[in-house]
Amino acid sequence: MKVGSIKELSPEKRLSITPDTSKSFKNLGLSVFLEKGYGDDLGYTDKDYINNGVEILNNSDDVLLKSDLICKVNFPNENEFKKLRDNSHLIVSNYNPEKEKIFVKDKVKIFALNLLPRITRAQSMDVLSSQANLAGYRAVIESIYEYQKAIPMMMTAAGTVPAAKVLVVGAGVAGLQAIATAKRLGAIVSATDVRLTAKEQVESLGGKFLSVEGSENLETKGGYAKEAGEDFKKKQSEMLENAASKNDIIICTALIPGRPAPRIITEKMIDKMKPGSIVFDLAVTQGGNSAYSEIDKIIDKKGIKIIGISNVMNKLPLTASNLYAKNLFSFVRNLYSREKKQFVINLEDEIIKSTLLKE
Repeated sequence: MKVGSIKELSPEKRLSITPDTSKSFKNLGLSVFLEKGYGDDLGYTDKDYINNGVEILNNSDDVLLKSDLICKVNFPNENEFKKLRDNSHLIVSNYNPEKEKIFVKDKVKIFALNLLPRITRAQSMDVLSSQANLAGYRAVIESIYEYQKAIPMMMTAAGTVPAAKVLVVGAGVAGLQAIATAKRLGAIVSATDVRLTAKEQVESLGGKFLSVEGSENLETKGGYAKEAGEDFKKKQSEMLENAASKNDIIICTALIPGRPAPRIITEKMIDKMKPGSIVFDLAVTQGGNSAYSEIDKIIDKKGIKIIGISNVMNKLPLTASNLYAKNLFSFVRNLYSREKKQFVINLEDEIIKSTLLKE
């Protein structure tokens, strides 16, 4: 069986197959096809892949037409999708039903890794966690770049420079990494989340957990946050208005699966922040947690910068690609039967059943 991958459309910089994972595919008994210059943007040469047994084809059309399984970061466009072979397989990192439902047909078996169940056996395939970890880290780095003051406390002969204060909204994978990164850089860190179970995790990283008085635990059985009630939202807003005026940087990471991102940071909260403060909205592509945030823009409101970046992974594509490629290979290893020498759609496997897109 033949596995292939083509270059992603700009501005995406990540890859699905690295030289290391191409070797793993070969060891699994699979052939690998890549288009010419596949890894050039990340410093991987065609020779790096050829040395691991990869066959380099002249263009993306050749790869799409010859492969039994195509690995991509983003969903293919209409032209690419038309080139896929009947009865072939496609793996992507993310599926947006509003835009891509029209492509879900019997012609191609499509798997979306963002639909993986949260079970132990799927941890090595968990693209959401691996990429969110990097997003949380990078959000802090980007915020500090725009922040025009020092982060750690410094004691000098000219006086003491106070430590910057960072508030993280949402303590999932991205939020926890943001807390850890800000703490390592010397900031005073606090965080809030609707899931009360996040308190212990926040405090284990050295952050202060801000909770809403009398709140219930808003967590689904799958470990995700769920929609809060109006009473909770009112109390949370009052708590955050007070916190916003005391913090220099706010990192927003709150998401609800299958729903638009909750609007948490209001215009009133931003008005109370000090000039020079930063709001970084990691949820901007799903509607945003913060007022004023716009995709791929830095909005200045009276000296307060609200930052929205659609794909933070493009800020560290080499690391992001290495992690994604390993997640993807783990998924393929589960999908491929070495005995039958084919990809097996076993719907009794929770991983396969959850990720396979259906009409």
